[in-house]
Amino acid sequence: MNTVIAISQAFIDLWLDAAVWLILGFIVAGLLQSFIRSDNLGRHLQGRGLWPAIKAAMLGTPLPLCSCGVIPAAMGLRRAGASKSATTAFLIATPETGVDSIAISYALLGPFMAIIRPIAAIFSAIVSATLVLVIGEKANNNAAHTHHEAEHTHEHSCSCSHDHDHHHHEVSPDTQSWLARLWGGQRYAFTELLEDLSIWLIVGLVISAVVVATVPSDTLASISQGPWAMLVMALIGVPMYICASASTPLAAGLMLAGVSPGAILVFLLAGPATNIATLGIVNKELGFRSLISYLSGVVVVAIGFGYLTNALVDAWQINIQSELASSNQLLPWPISAIAGIALALLVGFDLYHKLSSYYRRRHQSDKQSSCCHDSCCHH
Repeated sequence: MNTVIAISQAFIDLWLDAAVWLILGFIVAGLLQSFIRSDNLGRHLQGRGLWPAIKAAMLGTPLPLCSCGVIPAAMGLRRAGASKSATTAFLIATPETGVDSIAISYALLGPFMAIIRPIAAIFSAIVSATLVLVIGEKANNNAAHTHHEAEHTHEHSCSCSHDHDHHHHEVSPDTQSWLARLWGGQRYAFTELLEDLSIWLIVGLVISAVVVATVPSDTLASISQGPWAMLVMALIGVPMYICASASTPLAAGLMLAGVSPGAILVFLLAGPATNIATLGIVNKELGFRSLISYLSGVVVVAIGFGYLTNALVDAWQINIQSELASSNQLLPWPISAIAGIALALLVGFDLYHKLSSYYRRRHQSDKQSSCCHDSCCHH
């Protein structure tokens, strides 16, 4: 009974820490969605050399697309003329970080991790793009497939939970008023984007709370300081379907339990940028050499920044434990409580919508099965 109480208390604390910053991240994500168009981005990412890839990494960093939602957006940029290296940089930088994940990183992981995480993501994207530029673009151009084929493969391999398609959601036409575009962006952020995150957010917070309340910190701390810790975290993160924001609560729980910040950073970089769906599309659209370059760049940079992070923490004598949940020091408790309730209502409504859709589809399926069983479907 005491364990259940401890887990519940840890969950509530993490939820309140994240709520304000996550809502703020959603608002900024809606603004980006309203006023940034992917076709405009595509024109900026054309051409040879590394500069288009650098622009892709910088432009993709704040965008709030999940690890599978980024796939059709990146393929759309590729169809618009973006180079292989620029497409690779966008595919990596966009899911590894975003305004929502940066906000929740500050709330749960502290200022140091909130700063080094996007820096590492940009560096990872540029290094991978460089490898693609040197190695991958020598391969045959496999981009002749249609956009429909890419999305068809994606829809059968992606595990995002919402029922909407995974198109990059374009903003309203320029002829619409800025107020209509603003409303459309916020509606997208608090409906479709929230649908991508809600289940993973809850799962991550529950696991974090369990880790914080039950796992001895000495055990995880000793494992995370071992010689193979970074590689193990990379191997765990590579095949996972998890977005940057949803992975942050889990990372916070592990850090609270004593896992080194470097090992956590490896997981935060490798998890969102690599999963089976993304790797499959990269191989199909950009070629096998680009796939090897993509995966090598992500894993090598993640591990390298993991060791760099631990070295900086030691050299600068940063107290990571004191930085965790640092938002408590800035926000009055009533604001955290109001934000926590608001986020709970939003997530609760989303879960209700998911369950309703599931039971509605199941009821329709049962009716069809019953109809066929009664021979009314036979001709």
